[in-house]
Amino acid sequence: MPKLPKSQPADPHANAEAQRYEHPIPSRLAILEFLRAARAVLKFDDIADGLNLSEANDRFALDKRLNAMVRDGQLLLNRRSGYAVVAKLDLTRGIVIGHPDGFGFLRPDKGGDDLFLAPKQMRLALHGDEVLASISGLDRRGRAEGVIVEVLQRAHTRLLGRYMAKGRIGFVAPDNRKINQDVFIAEGLSMDASDGEMVLVEITEQPTSRSQVAGRVIEKLGATLKPDQLIDVAITAYGLSPEFPEEVIEASLKIPETVSEADLHGRFDLRDTELITIDGEDARDFDDAVFAEAKRGGGWRLVVAIADVSAYVAANDILDLEARARSTSVYFPKRVLPMLPERLSNGICSLNPSVERLCMVCDMSVSLEGKVTRSRFYAAAMRSHARLTYNRVWALLNKDAQPASDEKGWLMPRLNALYAMFQAMSKARDERGALDFEGREVKFLLGADGAIETIEPTTRNAAHQIIEECMIAANVEAAKFLAKHKMPVPYRVHAPPPAMKLLDVTEFLRELGLKLKIDSEGGITPKDFSDLLDRVHERPDGRLIEAVLLRAQSLAVYQTKNLGHFGLALKAYAHFTSPIRRYPDLMVHRGIRHVLNGGDASTYAFSAEDVEAIALNASARERTADEASRDVVERLKCVFMEQHLNAEFDGFVSGVTSFGLFVEIDRLQVQGLIHVTQLPNDYYHFDPLHRRLTGERRRQSYRLADRVRVQVIGVDADERKIDFKLAPDKRR
Repeated sequence: MPKLPKSQPADPHANAEAQRYEHPIPSRLAILEFLRAARAVLKFDDIADGLNLSEANDRFALDKRLNAMVRDGQLLLNRRSGYAVVAKLDLTRGIVIGHPDGFGFLRPDKGGDDLFLAPKQMRLALHGDEVLASISGLDRRGRAEGVIVEVLQRAHTRLLGRYMAKGRIGFVAPDNRKINQDVFIAEGLSMDASDGEMVLVEITEQPTSRSQVAGRVIEKLGATLKPDQLIDVAITAYGLSPEFPEEVIEASLKIPETVSEADLHGRFDLRDTELITIDGEDARDFDDAVFAEAKRGGGWRLVVAIADVSAYVAANDILDLEARARSTSVYFPKRVLPMLPERLSNGICSLNPSVERLCMVCDMSVSLEGKVTRSRFYAAAMRSHARLTYNRVWALLNKDAQPASDEKGWLMPRLNALYAMFQAMSKARDERGALDFEGREVKFLLGADGAIETIEPTTRNAAHQIIEECMIAANVEAAKFLAKHKMPVPYRVHAPPPAMKLLDVTEFLRELGLKLKIDSEGGITPKDFSDLLDRVHERPDGRLIEAVLLRAQSLAVYQTKNLGHFGLALKAYAHFTSPIRRYPDLMVHRGIRHVLNGGDASTYAFSAEDVEAIALNASARERTADEASRDVVERLKCVFMEQHLNAEFDGFVSGVTSFGLFVEIDRLQVQGLIHVTQLPNDYYHFDPLHRRLTGERRRQSYRLADRVRVQVIGVDADERKIDFKLAPDKRR
């Protein structure tokens, strides 16, 4: 019998547990403290006895909580059914990032440098899996190398791939290039798929040290995927939920469609305040509205009103649990998978014009220097006075459009105040060194037959930036407010670039005659990056340098420790402004409401451990959503280029390797390869220092950012590869 702690530690979340459960058991924090005090790994019975849990219901609840803590990476269950605290084992929790060449990386949930995973380790997991790993040493490049100790959560239950028949059995080669393990298909489980056919496979056995991943074919998709199949296939392949469960829809139908008099009790009345929404032309849900006015003594009053989703979605009810599982809305071309049912997202929670809505408000004073000097939060009722679009607002500010007769007296003063305030806030942003990478998104224009007519880059104007600065200001104030009251909430954390990526960037810049300022300890500030971006903005290779700097940045994550936001050059940041489409924002609203109602962390319905688990899930779901969206975009680009075989386009050299040139087409943001064999006949030598290919006989040289005209000669949608050759010189 292992030696148990002599006494149980006091449970700081006992009151909250008592409010949430009819038969409360010790909180996660209390269990962790109990196990930390133990001198050995404890089994279930030891833990139950040590916590004085003898009733069947209590032991059942404890079993569920321990399993959840294992799933969330707080505890490790060893082969002898003993529970150990992960933090004591010095293990790193993170997401596996696969590479087509067989190796991979572990991206730590807490940020910092990735761990290298050798091919042997990658046989234990698939891209996207959440694992615990230990550091085994350094690889030959000096990178920390990891060993997978435990797989916490599998990312894939289904995969899309191409079936390969091998006699009576078969294999499915995953379409996702980051998954390099073929799925074994036993006899009788192929649905008679043809060799080379695209299929959807359900995983029946996950990979282990002794066996490979296995599955069964559940849908045949034909030899090639059609454009209208791509989104549905991505939804299935990435484990997204296209529909809400029936019980969730039923719960949403019980939510009223209008605001009642009783709903207004205890709220500030902002219904006569000229709040407006500014969004894209195709937006359907409106979760933020703004109001600005100049103050007599100088500066501005800024009101940011956000849809009060927390008024309708109670903690831990069926709507909340579904939203928590989804954690984010997922955006595809012409389609959205919302986090909340449409009755809420496009109905009562959407700040539609001319109707009463409930909101949470951040009311701020902004100085002439563009800094928030005072803020307060409160619950309110509002009525949006106008639904405006970015393009219309910018046209009105530029006097390229005339306001309607009923707008002249009230709308233009609001827009002019917003614009003047934005200019001051933008100057303050530049002074602190916030990074401003230009957007790289595109939109697909589809014809009536579903074919892609063209691809256009999305453009941002000052109206976009006005709303962005207003939202950033509210997010910062929310983070400060919650940190002051020591509430457990998911902060939005963006760490400085990892050391290895920073080293690669400095080497790349050195080849271009540029230098990035780094201090003696290897540190860097956002201002250093920002100053470099300003210096290269007008260079021919400016877009390329910007893309390299962007790739060097760490991934922003949600976590309960407020570690600041490197990219925005802020010491505190949280997401407050989009609770309709992001679950962390809903949690931030709940934390603020709890404080406004006189509560503190000890009486909050969520412990720090609960919120940390929610934050980790939110980060993982965000990554999955981004991957699914990006995958569809890359496929659609290939479909578009298949329609333009032999067509010619202008572009620039975006990458130089020993085997050829990568070229990005202007405006389309489509990248392809000119293989060295498609260059004019010569022997080419690669100069890695200057990223240049030079012909031995003709001395023709190709460098980064060179302007070229290319012809499309091949497209492989499976591999997301597009092949170019130099277009013939028609002047000859």
